Amino acid sequence: MRLRQLENAYIRTEDVSAVLDHLTTLDYVDADRIGAMGICAGAGYTANAAINDHRIKAVGTVSAVNIGAMFRNGWDNDVTDADALPFLEAGAAARTADARALATGGDLAQIPMAPMKEEDAPNEELRQAWEYYHTQRAQCATAPGYGLARSLTQLISYDAYSFAEAFLTQPLQIVVGSVAGSKWMSDDLYARAASGDKPFHVVEGANHMDLYDGAQFIGEAVSVLAPFFREKLGA
Repeated sequence: MRLRQLENAYIRTEDVSAVLDHLTTLDYVDADRIGAMGICAGAGYTANAAINDHRIKAVGTVSAVNIGAMFRNGWDNDVTDADALPFLEAGAAARTADARALATGGDLAQIPMAPMKEEDAPNEELRQAWEYYHTQRAQCATAPGYGLARSLTQLISYDAYSFAEAFLTQPLQIVVGSVAGSKWMSDDLYARAASGDKPFHVVEGANHMDLYDGAQFIGEAVSVLAPFFREKLGA
């Protein structure tokens, strides 16, 4: 059963390959010139898809998040893997509770994917995450800012960069803000990717959220990514 707001990382990665499946059926798409770019967790899922699916010929990431590492190790990478075990156990407990709730029409357990209230944000960067998802800046009814707690059973043990050392051989352009709390995840991707062609561009003064829609910074990101894809895909 596919549940709304389920953050199953493996399904997210498969969704990327499913898009490729469709693209290769289109007469006007050159299957040998398909690139992929993602932002935040989407960048991690894009990297994971590229590891598994070499129909992706070039990869771009912006404010990359390895969502498994983020849930295991925290936004600031200050939690050890082993110390995340209670979250894995909480996910399993949520699945048990959900099974009963689904049978009785009850509510499913939720977890915040970003701060649900402005006062919940521990810093300015994550306050902007609240603002992005819960104000006119970019709010959307189908992106409520929370996920199902049962997702933790997939997320805690997930590594978006698994086997990058062996299989992420495509050209890779990484873009990240210099003051992004998530920068360590872009650094990790760079260190682990097998590609010999992996430029790393730092947008000075930008945090994680600035590269979503910050007019001061996104022009710079596009000015790096557009020529990268033109060059690598022969556009």
